[in-house]
Amino acid sequence: MSDLMVDFIISLDGYASADGWPGFWGMEVPEYLAWLGEDSENAHTTLMGATTYRLMSGFAQEAPEDDPAFAGLNAMPKVVFSSTLEAPLSWTGTELVRRDAVEAVRERKRHDSRPLRTLGSLSLCRSLLRAGVVDRFRVVVFPVVTGATGRERIFDGYPDIALDLVESRTFDGRLQLLEYVPTVLDGPPADTTGFDHVP
Repeated sequence: MSDLMVDFIISLDGYASADGWPGFWGMEVPEYLAWLGEDSENAHTTLMGATTYRLMSGFAQEAPEDDPAFAGLNAMPKVVFSSTLEAPLSWTGTELVRRDAVEAVRERKRHDSRPLRTLGSLSLCRSLLRAGVVDRFRVVVFPVVTGATGRERIFDGYPDIALDLVESRTFDGRLQLLEYVPTVLDGPPADTTGFDHVP
């Protein structure tokens, strides 16, 4: 039995990226980069959709061989859920899965011992969360607001989810890691405070 973690980096206002901003919003702080290298060495299988695969496999091909951000990712097993990509895939260690991602992940969780972790892939993560197969939800929050230039709002279309904080950490006094156990809700919880929250 394995666990599944959805893993995002986000701006404070919930965007995955922003037009004109550099990668990591220009905040590739040393402590965070070192943690990324350590984290990529942990034995897990990376799950992604076709768009993320195209982007990341391109970056991996262009990255220097000793780039710590990609060395671990290149070595670990990867699974891509896509009906548009064709096998064989060029990125070493990548398996193409054409069937329903939720069912494939459920089966993998039952039969594999290696942890599963997503990479980007907003629609895939949304589907997995909605289906209730996600065990952990982790974000690294970058202290920027990109309301004018932000792209890919991460949480649009998500169900209501209650989050129980199980880990937190600050990198270089700037970036905040927050890790939660998610619970998908049927709707807002009952109001036990006696206050009316409707504007």
